[in-house]
Amino acid sequence: MHLHATQYGDASALEASTPVIILHGLFGSNRNWHPIAKALSDDHLVYSVDLRNHGQSPHAEVMDYPHMAEDVLRFIQHKLEHTQLSSVNIIAHSMGGKVAMWLALTYPEIVKKLVVVDIAPVTYEHDFSDVLNGFQSVPLHLLNSRQHADDYLSELIHDRSLRQFLLQNLQFTEGKYQWRLNLEVISQSISTLIAFPETKSLAPFNKRVLFVGGGQSEYLSKMTKKQTRVLFPSASFSMIKSAGHWLHAEQPELFKALIQPYLNSD
Repeated sequence: MHLHATQYGDASALEASTPVIILHGLFGSNRNWHPIAKALSDDHLVYSVDLRNHGQSPHAEVMDYPHMAEDVLRFIQHKLEHTQLSSVNIIAHSMGGKVAMWLALTYPEIVKKLVVVDIAPVTYEHDFSDVLNGFQSVPLHLLNSRQHADDYLSELIHDRSLRQFLLQNLQFTEGKYQWRLNLEVISQSISTLIAFPETKSLAPFNKRVLFVGGGQSEYLSKMTKKQTRVLFPSASFSMIKSAGHWLHAEQPELFKALIQPYLNSD
């Protein structure tokens, strides 16, 4: 699958530096990472990617981590094809973090440095039914504005910042509103997306991995950190106490201060 991505940075000026690939989370898109990608592009060539069934990337009936990791692998191979480089750095949030972790475990040579944002390689219980019900509650054929869509969403989703995040997926095209997301396939795949593939046959990824979590989020707990170190024995964890699950948006300066030294170090 040919994934859509936005490039940041001057390719000719940064051709010798290891590229940074950014992978968004569930219900997100590459546009969620614009401020971070732009900030990193002074020192790195950055590609902020739309994963399958999200943003401007193609839709597909299959949505699991092996397939999404293969999508990203093909994207990386294409970008490295005419360079002297053989690996990339990856920053990946939530669902994107699971894609990146699976890629690192199955193709370790392609990943030089990995930043995983507020997720662990485990199965979670949250089924996102509130968000999916919110999307379904919006009668797209009746909408006359984005505010109109927000009014419908607000009946089920009371967190305004979450609604604004979700509404980034609303687009007006060919005279009507529609969601960029493939909501049907995402809904059918939720049990797969909250889980992590079987790893018994895989060797641990022994390179250092930086896990950055939100102190107000429950995704990186003591238990999930312990489980993470089984697969990523050189993992280090940094927590931003004042942030939740979307810490890169809530505390962008603190987030950049944590990841930039890691990305820039030898």
